[in-house]
Amino acid sequence: MDIFKKLVVVIMGLFLTSFGIKILSDSFLTFGGTAGLATILTYMTGFSWGVLFFIVNLPFFAISIQELGKWFTLSSLLSITGISFIREWFDLVIPTIGIHPLLSAIVAGVIIGIGVTFVLNNGSSLGGIHILGLFIDKKFGINRGIVLFVCDSLIILFAVALVGWSRAILSILCIFIASSIIGRYKKSPIKEMERDQEGSFSENRLTS
Repeated sequence: MDIFKKLVVVIMGLFLTSFGIKILSDSFLTFGGTAGLATILTYMTGFSWGVLFFIVNLPFFAISIQELGKWFTLSSLLSITGISFIREWFDLVIPTIGIHPLLSAIVAGVIIGIGVTFVLNNGSSLGGIHILGLFIDKKFGINRGIVLFVCDSLIILFAVALVGWSRAILSILCIFIASSIIGRYKKSPIKEMERDQEGSFSENRLTS
C-alpha cells in the first residue's frame, strides 16, 4: 500500500474515531485514554475538547520520539491535530445525537474500534495511551488491545464522580468493544512505517 492510500485510510480513521467520540459525549458517556481525560476536563472546565485533547497528549510525545521514532511521532502529531479539528467540526455541523446510552456505547465502540485500527495499522496513532500501548507491545510483546483496555478502564474510574456508575459501566463496555476490535489486528504500525522508509530509501539509491 503506497503512502497516498495509507493517508486516505488514516483520514477515514480520524473521521470515524471523532464521530464515535461525539456519540459518546452527546450521551454523557466518556472514553478512556487521553480522549477520556479531555472529555472529563471538558465537563469540568467547559473548554474545547479539541484543544484539551491536543494539550493532554503532548507529554506522551517524549516517549514516542525517543522510543518509537521521529517519523511515527510526526505522523501521530498530525493525527492528533487532525482529530482535534475534526471533532470540533462535527460539533458545528451535526446536532446533538440523542440515542439511548446503551446503544451509544455499542455503536461508538464499534466505530471507534474500526477508526483507531485504521490509524494504528497505517503508521500512525492517536497519541497518549495508544503510544504507550505500542511502546509496551514493541518492548514486551504484550497485545496493545489488552494494554489499552486496562489503562482505559482505570481512567474511566475517575469519571464515575462526574457521570455516575451506570454511565461509567456503559463507557467501559464501549472501551471493551473498541479494544477487542483493535486487539484483533497484529499489524505493527511502527514496522510498517519502517518498511515504507526502507523501501523509499532503496528506490532513491536505485534512481540516483
